[in-house]
Amino acid sequence: MKNNRRDFIRKTGMAGLGIAGAGLLHGKEGYEFPGSRPKNSKQQFNMSGYAAPAMDKVRVGIIGLGQRGPGAVRRMSKIEGVEIKALCDVRPERAEKAKAGLKGTAHNPDLYSGSAMAWKKVCERDDIDLVYVVTPWDWHTPMCVYAMEHDKHAVSEVPIATTLDECWQLVETSERTKKHCVMMENCCYDFFELLTLNMVRQGYFGEIIHGEGAYLHDLLDLNFDKDGYYDMWRLEENATRNGNLYPTHGLGPVCWAMNINRGDRMEYLNSMSSDDFMMHDHAEELAAEDSFFNMWASKNYRGNMNTTNVKTSKGKTIMIQHDVTSHRPYSRIHLILGTKGIARKWPSPARIATGHEWKTEQEFKELEEQYTPELVQKVGEMAKNIGGHGGMDFIMDWRLIDCLRNGLSLDNDVYDGALWSAISPLSEASVGNRSNSVEVPDFTRGAWKTNDPVDITLRGAGTTKVVE
Repeated sequence: MKNNRRDFIRKTGMAGLGIAGAGLLHGKEGYEFPGSRPKNSKQQFNMSGYAAPAMDKVRVGIIGLGQRGPGAVRRMSKIEGVEIKALCDVRPERAEKAKAGLKGTAHNPDLYSGSAMAWKKVCERDDIDLVYVVTPWDWHTPMCVYAMEHDKHAVSEVPIATTLDECWQLVETSERTKKHCVMMENCCYDFFELLTLNMVRQGYFGEIIHGEGAYLHDLLDLNFDKDGYYDMWRLEENATRNGNLYPTHGLGPVCWAMNINRGDRMEYLNSMSSDDFMMHDHAEELAAEDSFFNMWASKNYRGNMNTTNVKTSKGKTIMIQHDVTSHRPYSRIHLILGTKGIARKWPSPARIATGHEWKTEQEFKELEEQYTPELVQKVGEMAKNIGGHGGMDFIMDWRLIDCLRNGLSLDNDVYDGALWSAISPLSEASVGNRSNSVEVPDFTRGAWKTNDPVDITLRGAGTTKVVE
């Protein structure tokens, strides 16, 4: 299953990139742990703030058409200047269905399928500018690296990497090729998160000293659903790794607000997981009715609840939680605490306070009117109509394309994707060592001290239209 996939990647030539089968504690030659920092290495080129040459047309190839891919196809088809040139999935029927969804549009993509390595042909085309990866986690780094090596910008669903070696591989390849490599963290573009980020930038909360994010989402039934994640790939992750496996949704917006990689950096973390009280029992219940689940009843699953705590170079703190098995309401927490006030999104409704009482509904509306960023003013309502987790997915895609077409730097860069994804393997290391602290790598290699904070203003652009 998961290990077989890694073996397959090695056997099909990707191991030469230093990706497959990399161990967390040992890594490739020249690396050390804790932190797995490259010895005596320097940043080749700073991708933070880098603006690639503007392009009027952004020719896109989309790889992976399972649960998330078709939505990306639909959203991209709605953005001016996008030309969808290729669609790829190992299952031919998925590629064909995604293309059928483009009927009536200007897009007529070529299809690639039938082979686990068909995606390489997408990356190798000379008429594609951007490769959009929407596959199971194990493939994110190999596909992004291969795309950059073939002169393409690469973006990927979360997480963009699963090991520290993969994180460094992405950083080094992006710096060397000067190609964007972005983890598409949609939650950075949700409406309250963008509102509070703009308030942070305006000094409303004072100096930010603590943040909290989470992925608390009851996926127990879906993870065990034979018709859910293709080939049960997400259940494999839960059965082979113990830590915070999905940190980026809650972490990304907090890192933007706290200027992580851009004025501050994570120094070390510790992580603690409960035991498993649910997944093994659920597997046994299913196995009693269906022999397919016998193999899953023999697994040792990760702890149901994980809490990871981070200390930054400037003495600030971040808490990230992960739980996808408990029967509980959905939450990403999104708490921003400053010296003058606090914002918290969950439990809903979202709230803001600058004293001992939360703002009233009317006061909150007044804050929205004053601090809603121009990015949301520009495309927010259109995004809600087009959809994708309430619109944040479309804002994310539109913003990416608008920046590429106008030759602007992107909001997220390869250092963000690497760092936010690295929380998973680092948390595994801490959990496996009685929750002792683990050093966090500095993927910017010192550039965090001078990198500019994320700028969500339109920066004179915002010219890209929405296609009806």
